[in-house]
Amino acid sequence: MLEKIREGATGITAKIILGIIILSFIFAGVGGYINSSADTAAATVNGEEITTSSFEQAYQSERSRMESQLGETFNQLAANPEYLKTFREGVLQRLINDKLMDQKVRELGLRVSDSELRETIVNMPEFSVAGQFNNDRYQALLLQAGFKPAEFRDYLRGQMARQQLSTALGQSDFALPSEATNFLNIQNQTRDARYFEVPASLFEAEVEISEQDINDYYQANIAQYDTEEKVDVTYVEVKVEDFVAEAVVDEADIALYYEENLGNYRTEEERRAAHILIEFGDDEQASLEKAEAILTRINAGEDFAEVAKSESDDTFSGENGGDLDWFTRGVMDADFEEAAFALESAGDVSDVVRSEFGFHIIKLTDVKGESVEPLETVRADIEAQLKQEVALGEYLDVQQTMSQLAFEIPDSLEEVAAAGNTQLKSLNGITRNTAQAPFDNSILLNRAFSEELIEDRVNSDVIELNDEHFVVFRVSGHESERTLPLSEVKEQIVASLTAEKSQELALQWAETVVADITNQAALEAAMQAKEVEWTQLASLERYSGELNSSLSGELFKLGSIDAARAVEMNNGNVGVVQLLAINQPEAPTEADLNAITQNLSSNNGQLVFSALIEALNNQAEVESVTQ
Repeated sequence: MLEKIREGATGITAKIILGIIILSFIFAGVGGYINSSADTAAATVNGEEITTSSFEQAYQSERSRMESQLGETFNQLAANPEYLKTFREGVLQRLINDKLMDQKVRELGLRVSDSELRETIVNMPEFSVAGQFNNDRYQALLLQAGFKPAEFRDYLRGQMARQQLSTALGQSDFALPSEATNFLNIQNQTRDARYFEVPASLFEAEVEISEQDINDYYQANIAQYDTEEKVDVTYVEVKVEDFVAEAVVDEADIALYYEENLGNYRTEEERRAAHILIEFGDDEQASLEKAEAILTRINAGEDFAEVAKSESDDTFSGENGGDLDWFTRGVMDADFEEAAFALESAGDVSDVVRSEFGFHIIKLTDVKGESVEPLETVRADIEAQLKQEVALGEYLDVQQTMSQLAFEIPDSLEEVAAAGNTQLKSLNGITRNTAQAPFDNSILLNRAFSEELIEDRVNSDVIELNDEHFVVFRVSGHESERTLPLSEVKEQIVASLTAEKSQELALQWAETVVADITNQAALEAAMQAKEVEWTQLASLERYSGELNSSLSGELFKLGSIDAARAVEMNNGNVGVVQLLAINQPEAPTEADLNAITQNLSSNNGQLVFSALIEALNNQAEVESVTQ
């Protein structure tokens, strides 16, 4: 088992870890995972705390992910306190599961080797440029996320160790060849059958419905006669883009903008350098002396790249002779950057430079001077930008005017629409769960159903959906939530009861047919009376769709030839299906067996992993604070 666990750290595991790390960078930055300044505990798991800050960070990360996937739909869901409570509890439970996994990993003594760790980092696209690992980008992202290299390696090592356990469980389960063969034989089996369908409408004349039936049905299903609260709205909608086409920009404005923003069109000086890093270790003075000794060797003529390969603690760049690729100002550590940009010519080597990572010896290998794009190449972009700014100014002026008019003339939107040179629009029958744009926005919906706008029928204030889009509206109609009285739904109930009872009668008739399936004369007489006929099917596959799913499902449950069954169909009618033959498939190919064995093994592994998590939770002492 332990060998299987160790194997789990390679291959697909690295890809899984990659996904975890990338999400961490995108949503929260990785530094927050290890900055464990003292705070209160959101939960304790076997005596180990999950801090409130780490829980809140995980919650915000998961919320950001959901918002990016579902957009406004998630915001509407999150407006429900019960949903949000459940959502937060789910995030906390995942953190508890992770903590339990960490504890199990330590108990099993799982480890990740330095070579596995290095391979994972080098292969992460997050740190790659043009498909190759880029140490410059690696260092920059770590700095941006608040990580030192050693801290990041420790963090990643822990994630990979945890992943070893889940991967090993998934890969260590198996399915027997006989299981795979039986599964494929059952899955690929075909059947010969015959069936007929009898319309439930043929039995409507026999249906009797009393007033008591109607009342009982109404009371039993009264929740479906609850109507949602509804509003009708009249509104004015304004966007910045409405003003762009009419915006005017002259050449002088374009030229002035170019001069004032020349820095935006300037490509900064870039430098390429190599370095040798000596980390502080336990004895900073000894590290300094080592760095100075290495500098002496470099100045004495030893090859910089060879020394970097053998001496640098930055093993990633060291393997490439210390090369850090191209970088501009503002990317590297400030002390490192100052020293690198102080070097004048390619080939120059710095003195020993101290940074937060350790001591560096820097060699300048190339320089690209700054350049400036000419006005002609960026004219169109500048014109579009200026038109957008002009449009935004007009938009804000209109917004202010419309806001004032909506307040001063609260019982009409005519003047408001005129001020924006736009048309009044309307939507009817909006509910909290069904609304067309732009009222599919939670902010607008909440205002539309506010007591003030419904009762007073005044204009809303200007509601900004974003920086370039606003709406002003008024409620023009309102229907309260209510339960429809029996008198309004009686006809609907009668129709439902008629359909229901008709199908029941049809099923009773069909069951008598099945009971007489071997009595050919009685069977034919019954079928002729209802004008139904058998339909023959040969070699019917389990999921072919050739037969109604209600009938197909029952057909493949029948275990003996000539057995039949009456079935209530999902279209409201009733069918009778009879099994005529069971056709065994050809022997599965080796490729099919291998594929289904792998799938069965994977499914079994997932079940085992879920069982482990459940067992760890059941055995753990967990105390959580309501979040």
